[in-house]
Amino acid sequence: MQGKRFISGVQCTGKLHIGNILSVVFPTIEIAKHNDTLVFLADLHTLTTIKDKKQLHDNILHNTAVWLACGMIDIDNIILYRQSRIKGICELMWWLNCLTPYPMLANAHAFKDKSKNLSDVNIGLFDYPILMAADILIMKADYVIVGQDQKQHIEITRDIAKKFNSTYGDILTIPKEYIHENIGLIHGTDGRKMSKSYNNTIDIFATEEELHNKIFSMKTDSKSFSEQKDPKECNVFRVYSIIAEKCDVLAMEEKYINGKIGYKEAKEVLLDTILTKYKPLRERFNNLIVDKKYLNAILERGEKNAQKITEEVKNFIVVE
Repeated sequence: MQGKRFISGVQCTGKLHIGNILSVVFPTIEIAKHNDTLVFLADLHTLTTIKDKKQLHDNILHNTAVWLACGMIDIDNIILYRQSRIKGICELMWWLNCLTPYPMLANAHAFKDKSKNLSDVNIGLFDYPILMAADILIMKADYVIVGQDQKQHIEITRDIAKKFNSTYGDILTIPKEYIHENIGLIHGTDGRKMSKSYNNTIDIFATEEELHNKIFSMKTDSKSFSEQKDPKECNVFRVYSIIAEKCDVLAMEEKYINGKIGYKEAKEVLLDTILTKYKPLRERFNNLIVDKKYLNAILERGEKNAQKITEEVKNFIVVE
């Protein structure tokens, strides 16, 4: 796959958490070392849930600082941009809308999950897969970096692109999904999948006090220090196991099984591990987040470069 074009999109509904960073940010930055890679901040997608302009703007700048702090700034092959600033995406979306059968969208997971209460469903949510297809297809991406739960949307994108090409000619690149397999399910502070919508996330760029409060609020059972504990059933251990060194994870696991650690001590170890491991990234982030002029300049440069890539497709969809 070396030498191909990859694309990844991240919604701006909130701050990027450790689950996003491990499953999307770090793998994408690694891919970008050997491939042209596009990363867009999906502010148009975010409008399905976030209506407040200032909140959206703050989320965009925060997420930009996160990408830069995590190493994006050191790579020449990666372009970061705001989705809404790219001319042609919404125009292409309309062309794709007119080729997409209603049942295809009605069967999309994101819509079906909420379809029992249709009064809460806006058209943007229903049409979400088409906007996602336009994001991908206008950039002629070969691979789309997604989680397993987004695989269906890439299948929809492929089906629409094939219909478009059969109707108008061989214009759009047919993309494939790229699912990073090394990171499994990342549990949140309550044991469910870590998600901004569940408010169970851990932000490694939060202040030390905020991190302390979040980690010490993690749910555990009532077993005492000396009782045997099942590490696989503990939220604290689950998070620790994905960020700590393997030898340290094994040592912690042994303490759980042999009743040599309490949950308070386990939380202290988790907090210390996050603060120590991500100290350089946290320092970099804190320097970046206060320089809004610089963050906007990075985005504007990315948008200029991304816009150039769209020209072939954009020129087709402009009706003279």
